[in-house]
Amino acid sequence: MTEAELEQLVAQIAEEILSRVPAASAAAPARRGEGLNIPELVCPDCTGRCAQTCEKKTKEIVAAGACRVSASEKLTRIDNSLASLIDHTILRPDATEDDVRKICAEARKYVFASVCVNPYWVPLVARELRGSAVKVCTVVGFPLGATTTANKCAEAAEAIASGATEVDMVLNIGALRSGDLPTVEADIRAVAQTCHRGGAILKVILETALLNDQQKVAACLASKQAGADFVKTSTGFAKSGATAADIALMRATVGPNIGVKASGGIRSYDDLKSMAAAGASRIGASASVQILEQAGQK
Repeated sequence: MTEAELEQLVAQIAEEILSRVPAASAAAPARRGEGLNIPELVCPDCTGRCAQTCEKKTKEIVAAGACRVSASEKLTRIDNSLASLIDHTILRPDATEDDVRKICAEARKYVFASVCVNPYWVPLVARELRGSAVKVCTVVGFPLGATTTANKCAEAAEAIASGATEVDMVLNIGALRSGDLPTVEADIRAVAQTCHRGGAILKVILETALLNDQQKVAACLASKQAGADFVKTSTGFAKSGATAADIALMRATVGPNIGVKASGGIRSYDDLKSMAAAGASRIGASASVQILEQAGQK
């Protein structure tokens, strides 16, 4: 298949998928909080930015089909029955060793799905989590996605050798926006092969805030074709994070057998419970103290 034929096929598939995906406002409420009698929760000073700071939107994201949501280091307590859904994350450039150790202690206590850190911290996290069920996750080509494929593969291989079992890579955003889909797919495939050889899974970060819907569909298709295990909305470093519409679009594109991870925060215990009830298999959160207090009141 020529590059022109590939681009035409992707455009046709994108049009078909977009025609079948309902708007977030229509699709999400049908599942959100089903059977839980949970009131609508919206931040009092909400500016409509993204799920990172809005309870209602985060709820809609998982109702739309997300099976993972990123969490920040602020998360400290989650219902144990839901903890296995969460990637407990600290990717701040100013994070200290004490900060990372704290995240690991929280992850061990509540048995989160993983602790996600920058590559430098992988050996420490692997030591801190040794003997626990919590996985070690790291990022490559982060946060811009503009490093070479060889560098991404080298980052992934070193991280896996140091103990990482999950890798979140940023795809080549510039190549995607330029319409160079063969380069995007080849980049993902090489990292996927590196991860799978080392026994790790690969999550591909699209950075949806920088893409139009057709580019999001193309990125999801490339990720699926290249052997990725998850597609993920955002790095957390762009102008906004996940939206329910993006999650619905990504899920419709990749189907039921690939994970969908939303980069956004969980702002309440009820939000987290409603997301699980809506069918999420992986969830992340950021308002940890708030969740801890609410969980203790239930």
